[in-house]
Amino acid sequence: MNELLETLKITKTTHPKEKPDPAALGFGQVFTDHMFLLDYDEGQGWHDPVIVPYGPIPLEPAAAVFHYAQEMFEGLKTYISADGDGLRLFRPDMNAKRTNQTNARICIPLIDEEIYVGAIKALIGMDRDWAPDYPGTSLYIRPFIIATESFLGVRSSNSFKFIIILSPSGPYYKGGLTPTKIYVEDNYVRSAEGLTGDAKIGGNYVIGLKAQACAHEKGYDQVLWLDGKERRYVEEIGTSNAFFVIDGEVYTAPLTGTILPGITRDSVLTILRDRDIPVREERFTIHEVYQAADEGRLSEVFAAGTAAVISPVGEMLWKDRHITINGGEIGSLSQELYDTITGIQSGYLPDTHGWTVKL
Repeated sequence: MNELLETLKITKTTHPKEKPDPAALGFGQVFTDHMFLLDYDEGQGWHDPVIVPYGPIPLEPAAAVFHYAQEMFEGLKTYISADGDGLRLFRPDMNAKRTNQTNARICIPLIDEEIYVGAIKALIGMDRDWAPDYPGTSLYIRPFIIATESFLGVRSSNSFKFIIILSPSGPYYKGGLTPTKIYVEDNYVRSAEGLTGDAKIGGNYVIGLKAQACAHEKGYDQVLWLDGKERRYVEEIGTSNAFFVIDGEVYTAPLTGTILPGITRDSVLTILRDRDIPVREERFTIHEVYQAADEGRLSEVFAAGTAAVISPVGEMLWKDRHITINGGEIGSLSQELYDTITGIQSGYLPDTHGWTVKL
């Protein structure tokens, strides 16, 4: 264990919560008994790790996070292993790396990746009995960092808190894997070159709320973002990475700084290449997608992300042009990828890449 984590102090709750019915879980609505906190101060570095009862965090009204949005967050899950051998994390090292990539972009101090993963393990060790044992459920993990220094002025904070909370969560799709309806957004933009599209920050999510609300008003579940300069090139679906199957090849936007380097995205690409399915990480336009649909060459569209894993798309609307993908049904590749990744995550399928970490 890292030397800093050897100083971890634990205060157990004296009022344990009643655990929810695992068959009735939603997403991100219930939280476990404890949380992890680690402080940072300029000149001292990261210090004083603690696990304490879950509860409010006192902050000054002038804390920098409130005024200048200096914060970041991550998300990952742990699953009860299918073989009954404890719990499994899925690629936590990737979340640690992506945290530091985000931190570097928004001037938050880097955090030792061993400490990051060790803190997750320590907190799960405290609340492991909260992990739901029901098909499709998991224990969701939310690490985040906030700027805590009290001041008004545009500069980086000199103090931060790294916090981890846990939430037992149900399946993303209550009725099973269901194709979504996507509205192609060509007015609002999520990101552009030189901005923070590849960082895991709250600003990237709040900026999409207006477009999402407009899509909902039109009867659509989520939006497909286009590039911020020309409104031509396909980028992300909502907060997830987008994939298009055209002529048997899988297209997805490249990591050029405007989209999030998704961990599920990386897993999808690895599995596709393992199976010799052609992959093209390159820029392509919404015009090309619709032309492929008109010519019968577009067979599947899906999004990939932590929450849903794989989210198939059944319909799309761009301007006044409506298309149906694969008859509005789940495509065979989408289903195969979902089954493969969730199978590896839970231990039903062999992990040939060393992605899972047993706890």
